Amino acid sequence: MIGNILRFKTAVALVLLGLLTLLAGVGQKTVWAPPATVTAVAPAGGTAAPLTVIDEKLRTLHGGTVKITVKGEGNFTLASGRPDDVDAWVGKTAHNTVTGVSDDGKALELKHADGEATAPSPAGSDLWVTTENANGELNYSWTPPADGDWSLLLASDGTKPAPSSISMTFPNDTSTPWAIPLMVLGGLLILAGAALLLLKPKRGATDDDDSAGTGAPRQGSLFARRARAQAIARAEARNAGGARAPEGTADRGVAENRVAPAARRATGAAVALLTAAAVAGTGVAAQASQAPSPAPSGSSAAAKGAGTPVLLDAQFRRILEQVGGAVDAGDAAKDAAKLAPRVAGSELDVRTQNYKIRAQVGSYEPRMPVRSTKLLTTVVSNKREWPRSVMAVTQGDGNVVPQLLTLVQASPRENYKLVEATPLQPGTTFPGINRGGTETLAPSDKSGLLYSGEEALAGLGDRLSSADSAFKDKLSEGQSSPYIADTLAYQNDVVNSGANGTFAFSHKVAPENTVVFRTADGGALVLGRLNFAFDGTPKNSGDKLTIGDDAAALAGGKDTSTGMVLNFAESVAVYVPPAGSKDPMKLVAATRGLVGAKFK
Repeated sequence: MIGNILRFKTAVALVLLGLLTLLAGVGQKTVWAPPATVTAVAPAGGTAAPLTVIDEKLRTLHGGTVKITVKGEGNFTLASGRPDDVDAWVGKTAHNTVTGVSDDGKALELKHADGEATAPSPAGSDLWVTTENANGELNYSWTPPADGDWSLLLASDGTKPAPSSISMTFPNDTSTPWAIPLMVLGGLLILAGAALLLLKPKRGATDDDDSAGTGAPRQGSLFARRARAQAIARAEARNAGGARAPEGTADRGVAENRVAPAARRATGAAVALLTAAAVAGTGVAAQASQAPSPAPSGSSAAAKGAGTPVLLDAQFRRILEQVGGAVDAGDAAKDAAKLAPRVAGSELDVRTQNYKIRAQVGSYEPRMPVRSTKLLTTVVSNKREWPRSVMAVTQGDGNVVPQLLTLVQASPRENYKLVEATPLQPGTTFPGINRGGTETLAPSDKSGLLYSGEEALAGLGDRLSSADSAFKDKLSEGQSSPYIADTLAYQNDVVNSGANGTFAFSHKVAPENTVVFRTADGGALVLGRLNFAFDGTPKNSGDKLTIGDDAAALAGGKDTSTGMVLNFAESVAVYVPPAGSKDPMKLVAATRGLVGAKFK
């Protein structure tokens, strides 16, 4: 009787434990399931600053898309850029940085850096891949525009404090690694309890050694049978005058008594094995779900940006559109002031003088227009320091041949400006350059090249200045580079036709304009400016020299008896073969524009 009660209680306990375990697993998937997102808020009362940086680590803190809500007074801007670009733009300005999230996940951690009280407005900077402008409130989904690290910059206008009400909502870890194992374990416990209820114990056989001689089956529990067997053995011993009980009688009772504990141990072992298997599976699931994400590589700004191109295609196209718009506005109004935001260097010099000449000489040819609609290729530097140089090959309305547009960004807070617009030589082939970002070299760097950039331009200048130049055989000429032959012919015609004057020509490198891009074959494309000076002096007293209408518009007259100097800016691009090559250099693009004229 006692055994039946114990078996019943054990079965009920297993079923109840199984139900509780099963409910715990189901609860983890339902009522106790973690929220899908978690929101952290910037603490109030921090030190105000004109700029706020949101660190790139926060974008990948939990994986998935981060939602950002910003509230502030008036207009403000949220810009996305490479971490080194953001750091460079911030510079020495006082700023706050959102560096992380508190341990409980409810608060954003801010770090303040002292510095200059104001900064220019970041709106419209070429450094940013994307810019969001808002008034009062902004809801922003932070997604990467390309591979790599990206930071955010938040500001009003650079003079007012940046908005301080910032909240970030991150995807939460909703995995419940214990849910399925608990449900499985609960089901197994319920089955074990049900099995224990349904299985009946095996009854014992007829007792052949019953002293009463009835032959009735043994009754009672194992404990009772064991006591009865011991009593029979003692009685027989007394009757026999101390004789020993028949062999095996008492031992058989003891053996029978051991059956129940063995059965209980077997049942416990089975349950233990099932529990261990479930827990082992849970451990594997937990380990897989909690595997840490790899940490972002690189800690310094230089390491974060190293090797990445300074512009993405979307940025480049936006910049070209703005450059083209500024040039169109300047050309239409013949107003150099309209060029200033997006044009500098040689191109600004040439167009400024072109406007002056055309204001007096209606037939003077305008400068070639700058188009961005038909972008043939781009060349982007992966040199992260400033100044940064990029190049585009475009062709559109008014472009008889494609032209090379060289743009330079002088510093982080300045935008890219067009410094050269150079048409390709007819019949030339543009060298292959890696569009994913290429190396830029110093003008004096000759590593892996037949000539350095400054040597190549100096050689071209010498060749344009002299028909007997030592570089005559080192530059490809003829149909592929007609500019060289045309320039030499022009200079020769001036000398031959000007019987009453002495003329000299020079083409000297302006070193501050030289840009060198590595080409795919290990060579280089060198872009730069030559200052072409045309000097004329009368041979005899009383002789006069006459200049054209275009030069006269700048010099203030057409005739001179003392002499004159005309200055042209020559924009050129030269391909330099890699070291060890037997091929000559090639003039890829060239043009010139009058930038000055004066009498001696």
